[in-house]
Amino acid sequence: MTSASTSFFQNPEPAVLVLEDGTRHAGRAYGARGTTLGEVVFATGMTGYQETLTDPSYAGQIVLQTAPHIGNTGMNDEDPESRRIWVSGYIVRDPSRVVSNWRADESLDDALVTDGVVGISGIDTRAVTRHIRSAGSMRGGIFSGDAAALGADAQLALVREAPRMAGQNLSASVSVASAEVTPAIGERIGNLAVLDLGVKQATVDNLAARGFDVHVLPQDVTLAQILAIEPVAVFYSNGPGDPAASDDHVELLRGVLDARLPFFGICFGNQLLGRALGFGTYKLPFGHRGINQPVLDKQTGRVEITSHNHGFAVDAPLEGITESPHGYGRVEVSHVGLNDNVVEGLRALDIPAFSVQYHPEAAAGPHDANYLFDRFRDLVIADLDARASRRLSSVREANVSRHDHRKGDNA
Repeated sequence: MTSASTSFFQNPEPAVLVLEDGTRHAGRAYGARGTTLGEVVFATGMTGYQETLTDPSYAGQIVLQTAPHIGNTGMNDEDPESRRIWVSGYIVRDPSRVVSNWRADESLDDALVTDGVVGISGIDTRAVTRHIRSAGSMRGGIFSGDAAALGADAQLALVREAPRMAGQNLSASVSVASAEVTPAIGERIGNLAVLDLGVKQATVDNLAARGFDVHVLPQDVTLAQILAIEPVAVFYSNGPGDPAASDDHVELLRGVLDARLPFFGICFGNQLLGRALGFGTYKLPFGHRGINQPVLDKQTGRVEITSHNHGFAVDAPLEGITESPHGYGRVEVSHVGLNDNVVEGLRALDIPAFSVQYHPEAAAGPHDANYLFDRFRDLVIADLDARASRRLSSVREANVSRHDHRKGDNA
């Protein structure tokens, strides 16, 4: 047992969770001490808290775990999905007193302290979840240490002064500062440009395993810089924030689509493809965050159990084929969420582009949707074959033209 964990259980300090509607929940300090503000959301996964905490899509959010017992497997150096913990705050009911997994390198409590994440434990997380499901996700704050002694009115005022998630562009806070390259595994297909809007390591690993040299690029990269690496395709990652506040990424994507480069987007990338095609996006009441979300693949009729983490969705017709309002041809909704009929995927029929709203890399989570990486690889290979065929046809036509020209000169 580490010192921070021992101190937590021997000398519990007070903490309070305050929601913007004035709701208050008293508990015990967990992780770092101080004040943190953000959008309070709940995640329903029964496992995978390390992957949740290190998912950049949670930037700006205070995450509540609905599973009551958290922390028993500790934290290790092999499973993080990014370079740090990204949640703004953490809410759990019963943190584990013992780290009991042989892979653990430290306790969850110590990891939260190291990354400066203010948390709270010992509250009725079921009651908070039911409240959010009814009232919707809302701003909140966790106050511990000296901040726990602030007056209730002062704490509530701080919460209400915090920015709302709607309208926020958080990509710059989670993206890499410079390009990072992961070499292809096995037979190489070519360079893949990945726009890092909050990409997870498991996504990079899955793409490399399909034969791509994965170039993870900063979120402010230009189209010219993307084309300079001669990519065979482009990928937009998951990430935090409001897609309506990411116009630059949408315009960049339209340049990619205009260049007829194959495209695959997940989560935030799905929302940005929707906007690039000409559809709108909207904020969900409390979002989808968990690893047990049923989704129908309309192409196969198969129902997949999937991993989700999003608070916004694409506004597009669920049935039939629609013309892209921005002129990219025919588009259909390829996947639908069965809990609430939310758009869970888009497929362009006249250009090589598709996307899904969920996380096929499944870290941690079910593997039902992992085939999407294979579908993307097959799309890219088919596009490369088509391009090679067109070049060969052009060469043949040029040779025939030169031959006919020479015959005319000899006549």
